[in-house]
Amino acid sequence: MQKPKGTYDVFGLYGKKLKNIEKIIESLMEKYNYEYFRTPIFEQSELFHRGIGETSDIVSKETYDFKDRKDRNMTLRPEGTAGVVRSYIENKMYSNNVQPVKTWYYGPMYRYERPQAGRFREFYQFGVEVFGSNSPLLDAEIISIPVYLYNILGLKNIKVKINSLGDEESHSKYRDALMDYLKPHISNLCFDCQARYEKNPLRILDCKVDKESEILKNAPLIKDFLNENSSTHFESVLTALKKLDIEYEVDYSIVRGLDYYTHTVFEVVSETKLGTVVLCGGGRYNNLIQELGGPDTPGVGFAIGMERLLNVLESENIELDINTTIDAYIIPLSEEIRKHALVLANSLRLNGFVVDYDLLNRNLKANFKQSEKLNAKYVIIIGEDEVVNNYVTIKNNHTKIEEKVKLEDLVDYLDEIECSCEHCEEDL
Repeated sequence: MQKPKGTYDVFGLYGKKLKNIEKIIESLMEKYNYEYFRTPIFEQSELFHRGIGETSDIVSKETYDFKDRKDRNMTLRPEGTAGVVRSYIENKMYSNNVQPVKTWYYGPMYRYERPQAGRFREFYQFGVEVFGSNSPLLDAEIISIPVYLYNILGLKNIKVKINSLGDEESHSKYRDALMDYLKPHISNLCFDCQARYEKNPLRILDCKVDKESEILKNAPLIKDFLNENSSTHFESVLTALKKLDIEYEVDYSIVRGLDYYTHTVFEVVSETKLGTVVLCGGGRYNNLIQELGGPDTPGVGFAIGMERLLNVLESENIELDINTTIDAYIIPLSEEIRKHALVLANSLRLNGFVVDYDLLNRNLKANFKQSEKLNAKYVIIIGEDEVVNNYVTIKNNHTKIEEKVKLEDLVDYLDEIECSCEHCEEDL
């Protein structure tokens, strides 16, 4: 038996890295006062077809669709926004006393696409969605979150690429102008672009096949079709980014791959040894909640693919602050004493220490090797004399110093050593 194509197992150091980033994300979201959110891994297919858009590549080519035992159409979630919006509407969060509603999520998504480096069929996303505010300051705040996350992780050469798709009026005028321009050229573009022409011509600008085509390079720019309201909103976002000292570049080719975006759309990119990598994407979607049956409520958000992020961190040789040590490894000197090792390990764990002990009846030499493999700071030895006289023999694996410590003093002893070591590190 093997794992399905496009999936991967998480364990060992990779698992520690993922959990480390999750902790950083959780801490960052706490600072921003965003609330954790979780939605089902599968939803009614109609939610994604209406929310993401029938013309998007995700819905037309990549969703995992199935029928349940009641013959209902279901889909494994391919992205996070639609499910969070559905929950916002279903749970009537628009009537909450606290507005706007600020949420974040982290979990697996599913798309049937060709697996490649940093891209899988089952992948994890960290995302943020905020509902109830039209403020351009919120757009800037949303963009600041991934930028600050990458700074915390140590990534360099981070840049925000940003565009405005305008409101519905601006969007409609630009769509008509773009279709008029593309009409005589459409047969010279790829098959996907030809299919998008009638359904969603803006997606043609995001084409990976024809992106270097002179046809697309000479296409009209949406900035020339923004009405006063849309232009003012966009300029206010850019001004706020300057105030936050966030580097950005206006890129009129950015339209994002989902049909629901309005006004601000953005990507966060990094210049790496792998080339220019898009690490994050998002934007404003002021019509989506109403389209899915809720009240007229603005929304804005982003999503980050964790696999691509870890690939970039590895390519840039960025080491995360991973704890690969344990506080103590307990060696019982006989099978009969093993139960005492279990009780002691449990007691130390309840006092906040990371502890393991021998479960394979190894000899003393093999147990010391095991303690080294586990990077144990201390080895605690329990023999017959230790059990009878209520003490342990404890060895510092770094200094190699051994001491005898009464059981009732062991927690204080380890605490004191830990504080002393931290103080030494601060002095250094």
